[in-house]
Amino acid sequence: MAFASPHVTAIAVEATEFPDLVRRYRVSGVPKTVVNDRVEILGALPEPAYIEQALSAASPENEPDPSRQS
Repeated sequence: MAFASPHVTAIAVEATEFPDLVRRYRVSGVPKTVVNDRVEILGALPEPAYIEQALSAASPENEPDPSRQS
């Protein structure tokens, strides 16, 4: 999605090099996508399912988790 819109930023992180992020986001498998600290997508999904889950980060019931704030 970052390629399709200038409003989307994507960052890839090598989990073995950033153990603090692994703990913060409770990474148990890869790929893991975290959208706005609201929605977590674990594993590879077909594009339509991935987009649906990623866009759900904008819905009001997916409030940020205060325990993850730095």
